[in-house]
Amino acid sequence: MVHYKLTYFDGRGFAEASRQVFKLAGIEFEDVRLPIASPEWEALKPSTPFGQLPVLSVDGFEIPQSAAILRYLARKFGFAGKTPEEEAWVDAIVDQFKDFMGQYRQYIYAVFLKKPVEEVEKAKTEVAIPARDAYFKILNGILEKSKSGFLVGDSVTFADLVVADNLVTLEKNGFVSNEEHLKIVEFKAKIQNLPKLKEWIETRPDTPF
Repeated sequence: MVHYKLTYFDGRGFAEASRQVFKLAGIEFEDVRLPIASPEWEALKPSTPFGQLPVLSVDGFEIPQSAAILRYLARKFGFAGKTPEEEAWVDAIVDQFKDFMGQYRQYIYAVFLKKPVEEVEKAKTEVAIPARDAYFKILNGILEKSKSGFLVGDSVTFADLVVADNLVTLEKNGFVSNEEHLKIVEFKAKIQNLPKLKEWIETRPDTPF
C-alpha cells in the first residue's frame, strides 16, 4: 500500500485542495501540519526540495509545489477532467484563480504587515474588490453555461475544489455576499455538500486561511 504524506502549515492554504482530493478518492494519507515560523518548520526547511511547503511524499519520493502536487493527485485519482479538453479548462480556471490571488494578496499583505489603515483600505477598495468583481464575473459566466453545476464537465474536478475553498476564505474576510453573489454561494454549497467533503469539512481544523 502506498504511503502518502502531505506536509504543510497549520491552515487550509495551498494544501487544502490536495487534502480534499484524498478525501474524495477515499485514500488514506498522513496530514502533517506545522505552525508557521515554528522550530519544527525551520528544522525541516533545509531538507525540503525547494525550501518551502507543501511537500507530498509518495513512499518517500518527494513532490514539491502546490500546483504540481494537486495536478498529480487529481490526475491519479480521476479529478482532473475526463478528456484532454476538460483538463485544459480545469487548468485554465485554476490559472484564472491564481491571477485573482496575485491581486488579492496585496490587500492580505497590507493587513498582515499592519500597514496604516488608509493603506489597507486603499488596497481593499482599489485592488481587492475590483479584482474580486472581475473574477466573480468570469465564474458566473462559466456557471451560467454549466448544466451540471460544476465548473468543468459533469463531475467534480480540482478546479471546483480550489475555487470553493477560496470562497470560504473570501467569506471569512467579508468579500462574499449571499445577496450579491448568489450563484457563487450556491456553487460553494454544492461542492462542500458532496458527502465525502461535507464529512471532512465538519471535522477539519477551522482556520482563517
